[in-house]
Amino acid sequence: MVVQSLLVAILAAIPTLARPDANFWKRVVDARDTGTTCDIYADPPKTKAPKSNVWSQITTEDVKAVWDLVHAPATGLNLTNPDNATLTDNYVYFIDTLSTNKTAVLPYIDGEGPSPSKYARVVIFEGGKEEPVSQEYMVGPLPVDKETKVEKLDYIFNGGKGGAVPFNGRAFDGKRSSATTPLLTKVMGDVADITIALFDGAYLGPTHNGTNITAADTTPVSIDGSTAYRTIMFRYPGLASYMLPIDFYVIMDVTGTDASKYFLRGYVTNERFFATAAELRAAYDAGEIINEFPQTRDSTWALLDIQKEMGKRDLEERLAPQSIELGGKRYRLDTEQQYVEYMGWSFYMAFTRTLGLMFYDIRFKGERILYELSMQEAAAQYGGFQPKAANTVYHDTYYAIGTYAATLVEGFDCPYGASMLNISYPQGRGSSVHPQGLCLYEADSGFPVARHRTSGSSTYGFTRLGSVKGSALHVRTILTIGNYDYMFNYAFHVDGSIEVEVRASGYLQSSPYYKNQTRFGPRVSQGTQGSLHDHILTFKADFDLLGQKNSLEVTDLKVVNQSHPWFPEFGTFEQMELQTSTMKTEQQFNWAANGQSMYCVVSEKENAWGTKRGYRIIPGRSNIHLSIPNSPFTKKNSEFLKSHLAVTKVHDTEPYANSWQNVNMPAAPQQDFAKFFDGEDIENEDLALWFNLGMHHFTRSEDVPVTLYSEAVSSITFAPQNFFDRAQEGDLQNRRWIVSNTTSGKLEYEDYGVPLASCKVELEEPVDKILPWVTL
Repeated sequence: MVVQSLLVAILAAIPTLARPDANFWKRVVDARDTGTTCDIYADPPKTKAPKSNVWSQITTEDVKAVWDLVHAPATGLNLTNPDNATLTDNYVYFIDTLSTNKTAVLPYIDGEGPSPSKYARVVIFEGGKEEPVSQEYMVGPLPVDKETKVEKLDYIFNGGKGGAVPFNGRAFDGKRSSATTPLLTKVMGDVADITIALFDGAYLGPTHNGTNITAADTTPVSIDGSTAYRTIMFRYPGLASYMLPIDFYVIMDVTGTDASKYFLRGYVTNERFFATAAELRAAYDAGEIINEFPQTRDSTWALLDIQKEMGKRDLEERLAPQSIELGGKRYRLDTEQQYVEYMGWSFYMAFTRTLGLMFYDIRFKGERILYELSMQEAAAQYGGFQPKAANTVYHDTYYAIGTYAATLVEGFDCPYGASMLNISYPQGRGSSVHPQGLCLYEADSGFPVARHRTSGSSTYGFTRLGSVKGSALHVRTILTIGNYDYMFNYAFHVDGSIEVEVRASGYLQSSPYYKNQTRFGPRVSQGTQGSLHDHILTFKADFDLLGQKNSLEVTDLKVVNQSHPWFPEFGTFEQMELQTSTMKTEQQFNWAANGQSMYCVVSEKENAWGTKRGYRIIPGRSNIHLSIPNSPFTKKNSEFLKSHLAVTKVHDTEPYANSWQNVNMPAAPQQDFAKFFDGEDIENEDLALWFNLGMHHFTRSEDVPVTLYSEAVSSITFAPQNFFDRAQEGDLQNRRWIVSNTTSGKLEYEDYGVPLASCKVELEEPVDKILPWVTL
């Protein structure tokens, strides 16, 4: 056995696409007695959370107990097991964790108050009632005992009906879909000869051998809950079916629980609407219905796979550069409490099936910056002149966005050696687990956090240079919602700033191509058009800077006229100055033109220089809001999407910007964000900032096979603004000071006690045989 001393950079070049054998990495040991290690798979150092995580997911045992309680005859809900239920039964749709009221949490985490009680959120579809509804309930306190109650969850909704949503506006689950299948089968069977002739496709029912196309529907399915409709588009089946749309649509009226009363509203094809099969057949027989741009059944062109016909890039067979925590993990983790400490930062993590990942009690150097940071909605609205494109709005919380946490690929989605955590959420009477659904890792920022050089005169003959290492702890999750993989990344930087970033990759929800419809997007394949759409992702940032008394300060850069007595020849000329004001009341607002306004959440408490301590809200890449302000499909249920920013006073009754059921109620939402803005004073109050990230998706041929993360990205940063007396870099040891003698050319280094790490690796063979390019 040969023992060689190697630079750790060699480890990153080991040519394997799989996670290395753990025994290999266990043979990597520190070459010096510096307390560092190159075992990248070592667990992070442990810590103990100062308090229990009161925001955590309810346990599997709690889920089972809640399930049994609501099904107990004594509870009086008259529930049927969902496996056996029909539209006219009462059954549980899902169980989730109810947000814990902030007023109950603060006495506990900030003092000696009792730990707040936990509650389950239970959605029950009550189709068996005289007026069928979807009703939300709160069940608690947990764990279930004689004190536990089942009560309607009404107080967090402001739409006028509490936690109730009319049957027609409720989620279009599998039971509603199945109830409409007989009608869909009939109306498509009536024109099967036409669809076969047009595009060699027939839909004769989901299990019929003659069915060779797939049916897909969309939201919304109602406007105000009084009626319901179902819009169906068809695609060729396959791994890339989203890219294989067919120019044929069916719209059905599916109002109420009696499926015998459902009826056809009409067919759409060739940019025309036909109310009946007879009208469609007459147009077809007259030669007015054609398939001008036939869709291919071959989906290989749209697969995310190596395309041999594209050739090969030089040296691409080598493993790409990797990010490795070669000095050992510098963050601490309490796995049980989902609590993290890193370079002055500390925070708790929580997760729900409705919203996914959330952060609570985010502190820097012991001072709370944010009480809560959470994603509230991931929405998309399309444009086009086909029913699917023109009528589509998605609210992804409707699909329980947290249940789609993808298993992360180590070394590609997250660096090798990242802490990979499982995600769990309530499912039925128990819990479902997504392995490796969340990762934590520290990474180089890609730039120094600070750098400056001072030069001496030629008499001294030296140059001095200083550089401070930039790094951040990243928390990342990817949620696969239908055709898109949303990557959420939260970076906690060593300078005290927080960056929130979201990226989107996946298949376009495309449309059939028509040469006269390129105003809705370009042609991207033989019969496929990339449909124009907006992605808007709404977040909540509940700031608690030095307490709950904060204000939102606006500093405008104004152009003013001035004259200077020392330059009288210039007369009066333009100059810039700052004009600072404070927002008085709750409002929605947008980023200023040319970035000439700075928005800061501030405390009345001052730093050493007499300036209010605060955090600045800094726009990053692609900070947008919804393009369409008055669509009937987002009329009142999507107000939170329609501005860059909003600020409100925090209330326990307003924990969420949206209701997961809002998408089907655009004219009569269960939760109306516009009602948050009721003229309340927000000076020196507990404030929540709501902000939007997203992309106007100007579709392109480079969206084939999938949209690229490199282009579809949006971000925002929260950074200290006079919060401290000086920049937060003076206590960072990871820095280098270099003195360069310009006469001799020699360099002298000061490493501040943090030497470069090197590793000793025990290998089975001489290193020059394993890595022949290495010179020892």
